[in-house]
Amino acid sequence: MKEAILVAGSNGAIGKAVCEAILAEGNYKLLTVSRTAAHFSGAEHLTADLSDPESLPAVKSWLDGMREDLAGVIHCAGLLHNSRVKPEKALSQLRAESLAECLSANVLSHVHLAQAVEHKLRKDDPFRWLSISARIGSIDDNRLGGWYSYRMSKAALNMFIKNLSIEWGRNYGQVSVAAMHPGTTYSPLSEPFTANWPKESIFTPELTAHRVLDCFSSLLPEHSGTLYHWDGEVIQW
Repeated sequence: MKEAILVAGSNGAIGKAVCEAILAEGNYKLLTVSRTAAHFSGAEHLTADLSDPESLPAVKSWLDGMREDLAGVIHCAGLLHNSRVKPEKALSQLRAESLAECLSANVLSHVHLAQAVEHKLRKDDPFRWLSISARIGSIDDNRLGGWYSYRMSKAALNMFIKNLSIEWGRNYGQVSVAAMHPGTTYSPLSEPFTANWPKESIFTPELTAHRVLDCFSSLLPEHSGTLYHWDGEVIQW
């Protein structure tokens, strides 16, 4: 029986491309979670808002109904902007509501899913967790400032990943927990900010998906607690 990979945020540009790449490779059963319905042939889907703690019982029950062992999670959900949230250029533009919404999408959705899958982990069984984060969330790498809500929420996600890697590594032994900066990818999320960027610095979702899967597949327990650049460089937290 095939093992399964769970992809969260499966309707986003990167999440969708990751799902399609997993299905094309055919090595894993695909499980998907997103706030809206997703349609991938051969996949099992759950519609749930992972930023809402009330989603946990439904996710746990859904996972318990799966026959396949869960090999890992690739969490692609995140928020940079929407009709209510815009990246701030100055402190005066920072609003509590925007920060709260970014924290909800960029941190709590990862926290809640980890809480939902933890009971599926078994001591000394291999398990991989990869969260899509952003270099912009690195405190050490911050040279430009701005984008307060997004930077702060990604920095918080990075700290969650570091904490989770320590706890799960201590409790389960063969677990790998990491984050990845996928590079700027053509998507509705990046489109408003990349009009004047050189084309070679923006990647297709398909290329990004293969890089994400390469990173996921190469994770070992000794890599746990790391923030990776898409090219394999280790980014300082």
